[in-house]
Amino acid sequence: MAVKDVKFITMGELLLRLSPPNYEKIRTTGDFKVSYGGAEANVAASLSNLGVDASYFTVVPDSSIGKAAIRYLRSNDVHCSPCIYSDSGRMGIYFLEEGFGVRSSKVTYDRKDSAFATYDFSKVDFSAVLEGFTWLHLSGITPALSENCRELVLYALKTAKQMNITVSFDCNFRSALWGWQEARDCLTQYLPYINILFGIEPFNLPDENGKDLKDELPANPSYKEQDRIFREINRRYPNIYAIGRHVRYVHSGSENSLKAFMWYNGETYESRTFRFNILDRVGGGDAFASGMIYALMRDMKPDDVVNFAVAASVIKHTMHGDFNITDDEESVKKIMNQQFEIQR
Repeated sequence: MAVKDVKFITMGELLLRLSPPNYEKIRTTGDFKVSYGGAEANVAASLSNLGVDASYFTVVPDSSIGKAAIRYLRSNDVHCSPCIYSDSGRMGIYFLEEGFGVRSSKVTYDRKDSAFATYDFSKVDFSAVLEGFTWLHLSGITPALSENCRELVLYALKTAKQMNITVSFDCNFRSALWGWQEARDCLTQYLPYINILFGIEPFNLPDENGKDLKDELPANPSYKEQDRIFREINRRYPNIYAIGRHVRYVHSGSENSLKAFMWYNGETYESRTFRFNILDRVGGGDAFASGMIYALMRDMKPDDVVNFAVAASVIKHTMHGDFNITDDEESVKKIMNQQFEIQR
């Protein structure tokens, strides 16, 4: 598969992001920095900046805020023609307190009754929306928002399967949006429709006694432990031919390390470990997903795929905002190969 042959689309809620400047707390600030983001939008923007033909489907209010949010995506070369402007509902918002040193970052959601969460997606012809696309990306955040959004994901997955479209899915569990068991029950039903999976939580993988096999997996698994789980997922869901998950080591609120494991066509691969300082952590997981998607599109060797994905996440942590604004593959490869000299 070549990047030029791929037409990528993703679906999800676009959010207004408000954060105090200079690592201040919400209680003490008099100003907020404004930007836009959201898990699926972050992936679309990251891929578009790398040269992929990327489109985005969402619903925003037909207001100045909704139009500004779409304009922000378009400024990153994301095609937004599938987007819907609704005359009801509001813009979803999240507030971010950026962590520093021993103080962690904190996200507060304000997205109830948003235009996206309340939209009646049964009115949408997903065959028409997905016509001409070769790759669909979804995440576990969307079904956490409302019953309407759960139906959106299922409609889209079933339509993509009928149209033979490659489907990637990021589990993206958010405890602030729904409970663990509710998420597990919902996300497990999506697995038969997925080809590329990011994260292994919180869907159900029961053993013969009904206990989830993943419950025994430590936070920092060995290669053997991770390989066992990947093989079991693939055995039960042979439609899933690639699985990626990154492992984070938190040294402080502003210094982390990352590595990743990837299952691809019958074998597990492990990346090197990257240690780095953080400017803005939000969107790091989405940058990992977009990095792996891009590397798979480019038919990189599996070892390079998993290292490219981690490097894409690492470089995102050095940028303000949700998006990974990396304009070329070589910039990520320099991080991948730990080449930090000035570029002239």
